[in-house]
Amino acid sequence: MPDNQAALRNQLVQLLREGNAHVDVLSALKDFPAALYGKKPTHAPHSGWEILEHMRIALHDLLEFSTNPEYVELKWPDEYWPASPAPPSEKAWHSSVRALEEDLVAFTKLIKNPKSNLFSQIPWGKKDQTLLREVLLAADHNSYHTGELVFLRRILGAWKS
Repeated sequence: MPDNQAALRNQLVQLLREGNAHVDVLSALKDFPAALYGKKPTHAPHSGWEILEHMRIALHDLLEFSTNPEYVELKWPDEYWPASPAPPSEKAWHSSVRALEEDLVAFTKLIKNPKSNLFSQIPWGKKDQTLLREVLLAADHNSYHTGELVFLRRILGAWKS
């Protein structure tokens, strides 16, 4: 793998996993108080559970699209958001965090694999859909919603800055 490819792959992993200019998603979720999982302050669009589940679903969808020739597109917005602002249990919250982390690891392996072509079109996708595009989309999406999580935690008094 040429050095510029290795550098790009490392930068993509950092962008997806480490947050760079801000907190990373797993840090934003760490020690989120269980009593606040489903809380939605006045005028807030989403609870912590809704944001977490949406991030998990969207990241998994992007990973599936990037790797599965049998990919089936989810229905927007219904299949990208949970039905309830609160998780069915504390276990569901922890399972969702674990699944998000597992997909971040899988995306990392995909990015770091020199056999993964970052620039060629994904055969079952549209013209502009490359692995590079999907990774950037995943990082951008995670960044946006990580910011929402931190802001929500601040409003709820559950964030130490």
